[in-house]
Amino acid sequence: MPAKSKAQQKAAGAALSAKRGETPKSELKGASKQMVESMSEKQLEEFAATKRKGKPEHVSK
Repeated sequence: MPAKSKAQQKAAGAALSAKRGETPKSELKGASKQMVESMSEKQLEEFAATKRKGKPEHVSK
């Protein structure tokens, strides 16, 4: 499932980094903090690998 916005893609990248141990979990904020706990590494990879071109910065709910 691809990310729907640039912000979602960036948050997934930060969560993936923490999940792999490259970044401390204490540095995470907002959505990335929830993503690291609720998503698998494979799901995070799919979100983080989404191309940003043509994506909006944020998507309203």
